[in-house]
Amino acid sequence: MTATDPALTSLPQGWFALSRLHDRIESRLEQALQAGHDLSVREYSLLAVLSRQHGGVGGHLRMAQVADAVVLSQSATTRLVSRLEDRALLTRYLCDTDRRGIYTDVTPAGLELLEAARPTHDSALCEALQEAAKDPELTDLARVVSSPNATAVARK
Repeated sequence: MTATDPALTSLPQGWFALSRLHDRIESRLEQALQAGHDLSVREYSLLAVLSRQHGGVGGHLRMAQVADAVVLSQSATTRLVSRLEDRALLTRYLCDTDRRGIYTDVTPAGLELLEAARPTHDSALCEALQEAAKDPELTDLARVVSSPNATAVARK
């Protein structure tokens, strides 16, 4: 398939732009988080998801919920959780009322690393969006993603 193949050029251009923007952002975040905090984007995302669930005892998610939240398969999520558990950033434990249920919870060390990494993440995200805004094909998307309303929705 070539770049001029009708099957390729008939797809919506908006989808290609969205994919390019996502790849640029993810690449910038990956570099910054790895260099500054020895965290991958997926690891950061998992800590962020769990931290929003954290409210003391009971602030946890079942593994299936974790997989849905970070958009990974069950097996990839298990490997991700295991890596963070080995670093004492997460814990897993059985549900008190349903022994088949396994919960995942962020540890105080995980919360501390997340808070240390958040400024790096936010700065890299802003830089990636500012750079993308200079690309005529990405300007509108970068503006939408950068808007205060998008940020408020993402934090909910």
